[in-house]
Amino acid sequence: MLQTSTLQFLKQLKKNNNKEWFDKNRQQYETAKNDFALFVQNVIDKFSKTDTALSSLTAKNCMFRINRDIRFSKDKSPYKTNMGAYFNGAGKNSMTSGYYLHISPGESFVGGGMYHPDAEALKKIRQEIDYNFNEFSSIINNKKFKAVYTKGLRNNGDVKLSRPPKGYDENNKAIEFLKLKSIVATAPLNDALLTDKSFTVTVVKAFEALHPLVIFLNKAVKD
Repeated sequence: MLQTSTLQFLKQLKKNNNKEWFDKNRQQYETAKNDFALFVQNVIDKFSKTDTALSSLTAKNCMFRINRDIRFSKDKSPYKTNMGAYFNGAGKNSMTSGYYLHISPGESFVGGGMYHPDAEALKKIRQEIDYNFNEFSSIINNKKFKAVYTKGLRNNGDVKLSRPPKGYDENNKAIEFLKLKSIVATAPLNDALLTDKSFTVTVVKAFEALHPLVIFLNKAVKD
């Protein structure tokens, strides 16, 4: 579980997203960062028994920096107001499929998959879904998957085509999934859960439910 102080720090940072405040409260940040790192490592230690590709990871391999890259952004706020970690055996900057944890009071979630793969990878994923739709369908309709990811795969906004991708017919039985630009599933996490003793188990179970999909997607891009 996370400490209440970690969530309090993130709430305060959201209200005071500037360097002066951050410098004055750097010790609080370091405490929150270390708390999150301990949690991330605990998840790695437990979940790597299921996904052995993660067994060599440390929390540092998974966690993202709090500093924002503002070079090309209209929003010049210097810091992220969340803590995030991407669990991927190939590294947090890998373009392959993995698992993600996002901690932000009122907006936390767990999930994963493959977010905005490049054109070549997306082509391979669509091909794999088309060729092996029965397998893909069994993964996203599995009871464990549906119990965690109640809304299924994300298909809102810019992550879905309005028309079939080139080479696919509208009547293809997999067409709604072939239109996706990302293959991602997420589940919200309420604030009370973040500081509950069962939180590690919750995240591990969410990752376990996602594991078959991660394997499917990575197989697609590696073939």
